[in-house]
This record gives sequence, structure tokens and C-alpha cells, in this order.
Amino acid sequence: MENFVFGSLSTVEKRLQHFQAWRQGVKHHSLMEPRKPQSGDSPTLTVLVGMSQAIKTVECTVSEPDTAVYSFTLKKTSWDLLNWQYMQVWQVKLPPQPNGTIVRYKIKATPAHGQDPIWADEGEVFSYFVRAPEPPEWTKNAIIYQIFPDRFYAGNGRSWPELNDLNKIYGGTIRGIIEKLDYIADIGFNCIWINPFLPDHTHHRYHATDYYSVEPTLGTLDDVRELVSRAHEKGIRLLFDFVANHWGIDHTLKVDGKTIRTFAEAQADQNSPYHGWYKWIDWPHDWWSFFGVKELPEVNVEHPDVRRYLLDSAKFWLCDVGFDGLRLDYALGPTHDFWTDLYAMVKTSKPDAWVFGEVVETPTTIRQYEGRMDGCLDFPLMQALKDTFALERMSLTAFDAFLNNHDHFFQTDFSRPSFLDNHDMNRFLFAAKNNKKRLKLGLLCLFTLQNPPTVYYGTEIGLSQNTEMSDPNGSGMAEARQPMCWDEANQDLAIKAYLENLITLRKNYPVFVFGERQTVHCDESTQTFAYLRSTDEEKAIVAFNLNDALQTIEFELFEQKIQIELEAESGEVKFL
Repeated sequence: MENFVFGSLSTVEKRLQHFQAWRQGVKHHSLMEPRKPQSGDSPTLTVLVGMSQAIKTVECTVSEPDTAVYSFTLKKTSWDLLNWQYMQVWQVKLPPQPNGTIVRYKIKATPAHGQDPIWADEGEVFSYFVRAPEPPEWTKNAIIYQIFPDRFYAGNGRSWPELNDLNKIYGGTIRGIIEKLDYIADIGFNCIWINPFLPDHTHHRYHATDYYSVEPTLGTLDDVRELVSRAHEKGIRLLFDFVANHWGIDHTLKVDGKTIRTFAEAQADQNSPYHGWYKWIDWPHDWWSFFGVKELPEVNVEHPDVRRYLLDSAKFWLCDVGFDGLRLDYALGPTHDFWTDLYAMVKTSKPDAWVFGEVVETPTTIRQYEGRMDGCLDFPLMQALKDTFALERMSLTAFDAFLNNHDHFFQTDFSRPSFLDNHDMNRFLFAAKNNKKRLKLGLLCLFTLQNPPTVYYGTEIGLSQNTEMSDPNGSGMAEARQPMCWDEANQDLAIKAYLENLITLRKNYPVFVFGERQTVHCDESTQTFAYLRSTDEEKAIVAFNLNDALQTIEFELFEQKIQIELEAESGEVKFL
């Protein structure tokens, strides 16, 4: 179950199928260099053609800002071992455009013997935003606390109800979050990512029925406005969890004083103005939905009314209510063209807002969102941290190689918020068999790498779960959504103090945010590992001992002999 988050890529067989499909047919995949074109750049588009028929031409038809057609040139032909056929690489350069321009285009291949044209990526519309900005400066120093509203705090002195089903409503509220802002600020967090709180009968609120209001059991819109205001007074920014791929089957609109259930209207009448809002497989009986959950119909972001509704609602929470950024749920679902439009809207309306996606995919795919978002959650790093420090199935040598390659692969200012776990996976502590020393090692690594670190609520006091998410007798994903423990007698205050020290360390020493990283020690036999974080002004060694016995590590650095003694399963930061 630990591979759950990577779903369709969780096994070798699935990865092979994915890679075969990725290279078969006519595929563009938004492959473009540079990925974030500036005003003087002529970006190069790349198309992969893996076909059992000859292709005569490949053309790019630009629809915005002006209409034009550009012909690709065949650059390379190679043998694709996986698909057992030849694969061609075609490329074309597009002319430079002024800053702020959105360029929108489609690509088609024309077979050599009179067959119908073949549109790249099944006819997808592609786009890019010229001179997409760098992530806001404040995000580099962000230290994020993730809150699951129903499970955080009930507020008004209320206790959690006695329930035997984690999928039921526990009663956390927006008021509860307001009352605990001092708690969050005192630990040192300066940013909060709040899981959804829109109207919805489920405990997780990902079945939203209205994108402009608040689930009544959680509070009111005025409560949310107060939360934003009070958080800002304490120097805490807030991130809104925005879902553009799907919504609840009972989604409603208020039109001319009437409440309209858009899906019901679309299902009842093929001529309804809402019919095109959804993706029908076999109207009215079957439709595309989020991972086959029929109560979560996918929405057609290519429909102009749907796109306008989604973009306007995102603008409402950012500009009217005052959120400081968007965490984009299941960003793999909507098209790149949709994200280009949303990103351009955000950066025009609120340039200082942070926009990052949930893209549970390979680093190659994650990097394709550069220029359409400020960044993406770093799922590959999360898996490596968990495999190394919790599950103990990645060797230190392999972890070292991963970090080196990962840093090199993402060389730009593409923001990668990092984390050990979240609401969709087993908690890190549970995966580590509730070994709190391992949790501390994971946190030490998380907070001394460059990425903005994220902590899932309850981690700071040792909150775990009862059983594996995959246990048929358990509560599924809700196992990782246990209600927060507020009784200090049952909290692990040592973990909290450890985390507070790490946050203080990161805030006081910019080297952990801006410094270069270099491995200085890695010994499989002793299970010890260390890296250097360095700037011209500061240098710090971060050392780890994964062994169950005391270890002393020695190495030379800057013509000095460095010696660090580490207790069993512990880590240390040493400044030079």
C-alpha cells in the first residue's frame, strides 16, 4: 500500500505500459525548450511520432495571439525497443512573442498516403505563457502546516465525539483553526495549507457542491474571512486547496434566484446548457469521473463557461477573501492549456500568490508544468525520504544518488514544496512502525533540504494511525486522518520541541534555504550519511546515523578533519 500514491506507476509492469503509451502515436506532451520562454526566445516544440504508417508532414497551427501555421522538420529516427517500431522526433521553432502573451496551438500529423490527419495527444490544445514569473520570494522561506479541517479542532471548548468510524464527521471547524492560530505560530509555521472546506457531506470535502461558499458544519464565509485576517496579523499566509478536475455530483449554481443542479440538468436533457460541462461516455448512463467514483464527475475545462466559473472562483478566494496561494488538487487531470489560463489569471490578479500542483508522476512529467505553475509538490522526494528513513528499503547509497540527481534535474526556480506524508497516504510515523527516532531523522532531512517543508497536522505531537490504509477492516484513507490530540498528557512533547528547534534553525540560518548541497560522507557499513549546506557566509554539516548503535563518523573537508559522534538513530547539525 506504500506505493498507493503512485497508483498507475506503482509496479514495473504499469511503468512499462505507461512509457509505451507515452511514445506511441503522435505525442507532444507540451515538450518545449525553454520551458519558460521569455520575450526574446523562439521556443522549440518537439513531437514524438511512433506510427505503423508513413508521415508526410507535421504542422503546428497557432490560434493565439495570431493565426499561423508552422511546419515541423524531421530531426531524428530511432528504434523504439518497447513498442518494437521506429520512432521519429520532429521539431519546429515558433517566433518570439512579447511578455505577457499566451500562445495557443494544436499539432497535427498528415500521413503520406491520403489517410486522415492525426492530431497530437488526441487533439489537445496546447499553450504557454511568455515570461511566466519566478515563484514569489516569500515562498522560499515558507514553512507549511497542513490542516484537515474536520480533524483539527472543534473549537469553543468542545471535545471530539466518541465515534467508531473515521469516515464520519468529527466536527472540526474554521473557528477551531482560528482558536489554534497561536499554537501554529508558536511552533514557528508561517504558512497554512487548508484542505477543502466547501459545501460537501463527506468528511474530506472533496465532493464540493458550490465553489463560493463554506460547508455549514465547518463554519461560514465570515469565519473564513476572519481566519485569513487573523492569520495575516500573525504573519501566517494561507493556501486554498483548489480542485479543477471534478466536483460533487450535486454541484449547484444559483441563476436568477433559482438553484440549479448542473449535473442533474445535464443528465436529464442533452440540450441543456450544462450538458457540455461534463464528459460523457454514454449519455445519460455513463460519464468520466475521478478514478471511477461516479459521485465525482470530471468537468470539461475546455467548455468556456466551466473554465470561466473555475477561474472566477479561484480569483474570488485569492482576491476577495485574501488567500495567498493555491494548492492545485490532481493537477494531472485538467489540460496544460487550462493551467496556463489559470496561472496567467493569478499572476495578473495577484502576482504575489503561490500556485503549485499535486502531480503524482515522474520528475519528467512534473517538470512539464514549469511555466504553468510556480511548482509542484515533490512526491518523488517524499517517496525517497519514506523509503530511506521509515521503510528502510532504500540504501543510503541509493538515497545519496537520488538527492544528487534530483537536485541536478530541477536546476531552475521551479518550486517543490516537500513533505513526509499527507492525508492521502499512511502517516510517516506509522510507516516507520511508530519509531519516533526515525520520524526525527526524516524531519531533520526535510528541514535541511532546500525545498519549503510541509508538516501534516499532528506529526508534531506523534500522531499516528491504527491500521494500514489497505486493511479491509480499517477505514481506508481516513486511517491517516485521525482527530488531532489536544491532551498534552497524550502528546509527545519531545517531538514538538525537536520540530520547533528545526524551524528555528531554518529561520535563523539562510544556508538551509539558499545554500548548495554536497554529500561529504556516505557509509553503508555503518549506516551513516552526511551532507554539507553552504553559502559564502555559512556552512553547515547535516549528519545522520541510521544504525541502532552509536557511531562516530570522520571525514576531511576544507583541509579540516571533521569528527561527529552520533547516538543510535539520531542526527545532528554542525556549523563550520
